[in-house]
Amino acid sequence: MTVLSSGVSPAPSGRRGATLIFNAGAGGSEHCTPDDLVAALEGIGFSPVYRSTACEADLDAALADAQGAVFVAGGDGTVRAAALRLAGREGVTLGVIPLGTANNVARTLGVQGEPLDVIAGYAGAGVRPFDLGRVEAPWGQDLFLEACGCGAFADVLAEYDPESGKSPLRAVQALTATLTHFDPPPVALCVDGVPVPEVPLALLEVMNTNATGPRLRLATRADPGDGQLDVVRIDAGAREGLLAYLAALARDEFTGLESVQVDRAGVIEIPYVGQAFHVDAEVRPPVQGASGRVRIEVWAGALSVLVPVGGA
Repeated sequence: MTVLSSGVSPAPSGRRGATLIFNAGAGGSEHCTPDDLVAALEGIGFSPVYRSTACEADLDAALADAQGAVFVAGGDGTVRAAALRLAGREGVTLGVIPLGTANNVARTLGVQGEPLDVIAGYAGAGVRPFDLGRVEAPWGQDLFLEACGCGAFADVLAEYDPESGKSPLRAVQALTATLTHFDPPPVALCVDGVPVPEVPLALLEVMNTNATGPRLRLATRADPGDGQLDVVRIDAGAREGLLAYLAALARDEFTGLESVQVDRAGVIEIPYVGQAFHVDAEVRPPVQGASGRVRIEVWAGALSVLVPVGGA
């Protein structure tokens, strides 16, 4: 990932303006308060304005005129909601303060630790590009930070229904119900204009970050600043047992499995026959009898993000 510029520590002439978005409902938020975060940002030379947001809709007003650094304290959902409102905007840099459970975006950037320690690391941090994925599909247009895909993971998510809240029990039930009857149809991909032989795919994920969902590191070498997306797929005819995939994920060796293939591309086209898709943690449910195509392309450098010293 290429550093565009460096040095977010304050200029000698004074403090830098900043906006702080804080999700009090995120996991880990009990370890600090907005006052704690404001004080920590002031300690590295910023003069932050705290914006209280009770729901995603509040972000529209909170970020309407934001300039300079925007620090988002929350999980991947909060980061995504803010990032999509800042995408393509000149003069804005996103700083992630992870408070969630998975924190896939933060981990890909090498941003880990307690919130106040993360902020301390932003003194002298670099600014780097962060790509997004654009989706054009029969259901409409979407953007993603982490991944978009179909197959086993999307089907499990559709069964689980993230909008109903987090539940380990429902997650197990969704996994069991989906995999018991899972029979993927053949898929004929087109990757950067090159047709791929039609085979049933147990998993098809177009990745921007190296992980999605509950820290599923499906694309170990994915770089969200390289101007490409990682196309991860499992040939259903050659797929291994579930335990083999779980073990490989635990060892961070998923892409080394014989049944897993990874390509990097700027444009991916997927035939749409009404199958379930996910866009980050959002589900586009199955539609019986539907047809068309899903076109996914990289939006290179859609965001500028802060990366602390020692990060990605």
